[in-house]
Amino acid sequence: MSIDKSKFVTPTQLAKMLGITRIAIHQKIKKGEIEVQNIGDSSKPTYLIPKASLSQEIQDRIQNEQKKNTEKVLTKNNHHDLGFEKELWAAADRLRGNIDVSEYKNIVLGLLFLKYISDSFYKRREVLVEMTHDKKNEDFYVPTEDARAQILETKDFYTSVGVFYVPIKSRWQYLQTKVMNPELGKILDGAMELIEKDNPVQLENVLPRVYTKTNLDHTVLGELVNIFSKISFDHDFDREKDILGRIYEYFLGEFASAEGKRGGEFFTPRSIVKLLVEILEPYENARVLDPACGSGGMFVSMGEYLRDHKMDPSKLSISGQESNQTTLRLCKMNLAIRGLSGKIELGNTYYKDMFPHLQADFAIANPPFNAEWEPAKLSDNDPRITLGVPPSGNANFLWVQHFVHHLSSNGQAGFVMPNGALAVSGKEGELRQKLINADLVDVIISCPSKLFYNVSLPVSLWFLSKNKGGDRFRNRKGDTLFIDARDIFEQISRKQVVFNKENLEKIAGTVRSWRGEKGAQKYEDVSGFCKSANLEEIKKNGYTLTPGRYVGLADIEDDGISFEDKMQKLSGELREAFTKGRELEKDIEKNLKELGF
Repeated sequence: MSIDKSKFVTPTQLAKMLGITRIAIHQKIKKGEIEVQNIGDSSKPTYLIPKASLSQEIQDRIQNEQKKNTEKVLTKNNHHDLGFEKELWAAADRLRGNIDVSEYKNIVLGLLFLKYISDSFYKRREVLVEMTHDKKNEDFYVPTEDARAQILETKDFYTSVGVFYVPIKSRWQYLQTKVMNPELGKILDGAMELIEKDNPVQLENVLPRVYTKTNLDHTVLGELVNIFSKISFDHDFDREKDILGRIYEYFLGEFASAEGKRGGEFFTPRSIVKLLVEILEPYENARVLDPACGSGGMFVSMGEYLRDHKMDPSKLSISGQESNQTTLRLCKMNLAIRGLSGKIELGNTYYKDMFPHLQADFAIANPPFNAEWEPAKLSDNDPRITLGVPPSGNANFLWVQHFVHHLSSNGQAGFVMPNGALAVSGKEGELRQKLINADLVDVIISCPSKLFYNVSLPVSLWFLSKNKGGDRFRNRKGDTLFIDARDIFEQISRKQVVFNKENLEKIAGTVRSWRGEKGAQKYEDVSGFCKSANLEEIKKNGYTLTPGRYVGLADIEDDGISFEDKMQKLSGELREAFTKGRELEKDIEKNLKELGF
């Protein structure tokens, strides 16, 4: 039987809190003075004490003890590096108990969303307070507190600068006062409902209202509120990174890792997304499509790119499609906390294109890999199928054709593909050949393994261009750039690698050089790393797109030592090893004889 341990304390824990011995607690249990639940058996009982059976004073002491433990975690690393995010995750995850990850995800991310919009609201409110006191500000100055209070609660003064107006009973400061309330779950659901009603366009039926239904004890919910209350979130939207946005994204990744892969779908690591965006180089007013948008990481990264390059992220025209309702809601929440908005539609991209007339400047995606699908479900004369119908056992080239179909006359696509798509034969090989002959393949990058959470699957990044001769860069007709980046990474754990800042710059900088961009270095092929190949070379290689076929082996640096000298040294070392081996063999034989063998 599953039991939610967050609702109980052990006899040892209770003894410590009361300052008495465990023996004294067990005596009280025997006398029936303390209510217990036995999770062992009659021969070897294991007792847990329900918190609800204890006095309110003791319950309060238990909660204070939890707060102290939380503070230890938070004060240890309350700064802006990754360690802080890890510690925060550890603190929140410890409270999960036996709650399923998929349920806990909505609980935690919903609270993070509330915290985010509240912090944004309070920051804007501080600005309004200053302006209402400034006699030089003709638009906002008011002499009385009543007039000031009216301005501070005027919704338009928040929404006009891209900040959510947060109703009083949804504000974090109000929720903090309710952490001990047994009705906290109901209060949190009410907070979500109020925000949705105030923002129907962006958030209708988006926010999680799961707090009343959850199996988490109200004290645990309260502790989660306390955890997120301790953090000093930085809401300077002109900076490269905002802390809560980073935490939200980190939690998304951790939840994806905890849930594992499903049907070929993987949470896209940030460094891959960043590389895609750095190479695509989006701009203001661009139409962006992600037909497998998940939680919206591609759109968020594009917004960050625009902000970093002194452009307005809100001027992106975003179109996303997602087949999972829960994930779609997370996407809308993720966009909302970044000040982004767009059309995010629910639907299976294989069979129903929710943006049939969209001509995008950029298509960007990490679609499901090698997924089975049903060609018979395609509508007759589906306009996306220009190369041919992919086999039912693998939808990779359906995705490729979907991207091509939606590109404008100068559009570009950047997406993730499993390495198998680079060289597979049969029907998929035929489709790849047609794609190459149409001169749509711009750049191919092979990536190291272990980039993805929980899986070592090697992938490649594909970049397509609808007009290699007349777009933003030099004429590249008939040419394709191949980059082998399998050995370019930073190892962050035994199971995972990332592209660090230097890696990203090396790879993206090579693409910029090849495209002849202003300020970029002159491009040159580098053995073992990059090669610009024409269509004839690709044909000679059987229309494979595997970068290793083209870049060759890396040049070995000449260390100035002649071959003869090296051989003399190596042969000497080899003979020495042989001699030691024979001596060791004799010693072993001698020892065996002494033992009678």
